[in-house]
Amino acid sequence: MLAEEFQATVANGKIQIPELLMSEFEGCEVRVIVLKTNKKKSLPFDLRKLFQNTQILPQVQSISENEIIAEIDNYRQGR
Repeated sequence: MLAEEFQATVANGKIQIPELLMSEFEGCEVRVIVLKTNKKKSLPFDLRKLFQNTQILPQVQSISENEIIAEIDNYRQGR
C-alpha cells in the first residue's frame, strides 16, 4: 500500500491531488481519510504563560539535566 500525506483545500466538494502525486494515483481506487484543521480555535488558556509559571516553581528549578535524562530513559524502558 502506498500512502502519501498532503494538505489541500476542499473546493466544490473536491480535493486536488498535488501534481507530483497525480501519476502515482491516476486511475487507482484509493482510501481517503479527511482531517479538518481548525486554525481559528485556540486553547482556553495562554500556553506560554503556563510554561513560564511552571518553570519558576522551585521543584522544577531543582531538577538536573541528568535527572531528566534518567527519567526519559526509565520511561522508554517501561520502568
